[in-house]
Amino acid sequence: MELRETVAASLKQAMRDKAADRLSTLRLINAAIKDKDIAARAEGNDEGVANSEVLAILGKMSKQRLESARAYEEGGRLDLAEREKAEIEVIEEFLPRQLSEEEAEKAVAEAVSEVGAQSIRDMGKVMAILKSKYTGQMDFGSVGPKVKARLG
Repeated sequence: MELRETVAASLKQAMRDKAADRLSTLRLINAAIKDKDIAARAEGNDEGVANSEVLAILGKMSKQRLESARAYEEGGRLDLAEREKAEIEVIEEFLPRQLSEEEAEKAVAEAVSEVGAQSIRDMGKVMAILKSKYTGQMDFGSVGPKVKARLG
């Protein structure tokens, strides 16, 4: 089942269960996917966004909420921080399991050897391979320095 269909099914189930908070988060996810679909149609892609792009949307939403939760905690608004964390839990249900530190290191090593990267100039190629294979499974902000260290 495609990711967008899974989200739609979960949305319907949340309506049946009258789970207001979960329903709210699922509606936000659905709206973000539809926004990307509309943008894709404007560019001539009538089929909408692919699963990999939906994963990227979900990853971005999760990261935004994590940053918001930290800001709320620093500001002493624990109630709002808890709401953000609850939204993260719902979003992460649709994301694949995150790679461990060791698995991420191994993935970087494999991508470097696959591309035949020799210097920092090849970093873009390595990151492209990682993004194509591991979208939603790793934080590319933390992977960048690992790639740099391996190539540098």
